[in-house]
Amino acid sequence: MVEGRRRELVRQAFFLEYVTLAWMVIEAAVAIGAGLAARSITLLAFGIDSVIELTSATVLIWRLSVELQHGQSFGESAERVARRIGAALLFALAAYVVAAAGWSLLTRQGASFSWPGLLISIAAIPVMWILSRRKLRIADALGSRALRTDAVESITCGWLSIVVVIGLLVQLTLAAWWVDSVTSLAIVWLLVKEGREALKGDDCSE
Repeated sequence: MVEGRRRELVRQAFFLEYVTLAWMVIEAAVAIGAGLAARSITLLAFGIDSVIELTSATVLIWRLSVELQHGQSFGESAERVARRIGAALLFALAAYVVAAAGWSLLTRQGASFSWPGLLISIAAIPVMWILSRRKLRIADALGSRALRTDAVESITCGWLSIVVVIGLLVQLTLAAWWVDSVTSLAIVWLLVKEGREALKGDDCSE
């Protein structure tokens, strides 16, 4: 690939990651705030996952900065460490969700419905779809495993948003105390999948 073209693609990747950062700050703040207010395990997990995604985007921006200045081979060691930490956090979050949901079901403690939580979850679906499509396209052009893994994480976040929306709509319709706990358990496999994708990207980079 012509060097000038590669640098332009890296700059486009920068733009997508900055958009990701901005959105994740909003998503995390609204979801965590709504989750705390509604005592919702699902929204808290959604918000904490956004914080982890925020960290991932920050690391990738650093990687792209290094590549733009020094070439593709720099920074891989730090990226591997960051991905392992991110994967560990995702697995820990999945374990927390299982424990919290189990306790809620055991004690029959439900969550309140949250309009802010529903609105941010609905908005996240098209945002994640657009970002992931564009990241995949640039990742293929650059041959960047790191950017492709980040795109897959965005896809997973989009599916997570869909699950949260479905759960909240069911909760609004049925007004049942157990809906939030069941929905939170449904997102555990997505959190584990995202963690495994992070480790897979780590393995491919070695």
